[in-house]
Amino acid sequence: MSYRCLTCGQLHDDLPHIGSAKPDIYWDVPEEERERRIQLTTDTCILDSEHYFIRGVIEIHVHERPENFGFGAWVSQKREHFFKYQDEPDSDQIGPFFGWVCTRIAYYPGDTYLLKALAHFRGGGLRPFIELEPTDHPLAVDQQNGIDVAKAWEIVHYYEDLLKNLRR
Repeated sequence: MSYRCLTCGQLHDDLPHIGSAKPDIYWDVPEEERERRIQLTTDTCILDSEHYFIRGVIEIHVHERPENFGFGAWVSQKREHFFKYQDEPDSDQIGPFFGWVCTRIAYYPGDTYLLKALAHFRGGGLRPFIELEPTDHPLAVDQQNGIDVAKAWEIVHYYEDLLKNLRR
């Protein structure tokens, strides 16, 4: 199955990943205060010099496919863990470090915000792998058990529809 990317307009045959460019807490800060209070890169975020976040990937195995499906998500980090990662962003010799998921993944019933997780650092230019604590939350269950191709495409189409509606 292919899809037309809403960003580049091209047809792709591979399964796309879904991602969030900012931790949800970013949107809680009034727009006129963001520049002063938030330090944001594509992979890290610091709020008020006291709240630290890294961007990683919640990977889910897709049965019948060699590649995983991923949600780009943000995870909180202790200050010392954040700076350890910032000092060694391409290292697989640090962590894993505990954090709270700070991205709401709208497809899943039940809030994904503040699920417990471990950030596993991988090196090789890859974002950290976010391992959710095993629970009965549907996202954690999918990460543990994997999903079929049909569900992966259902998730992709759910987000395509969200983006189309936002652009109207």
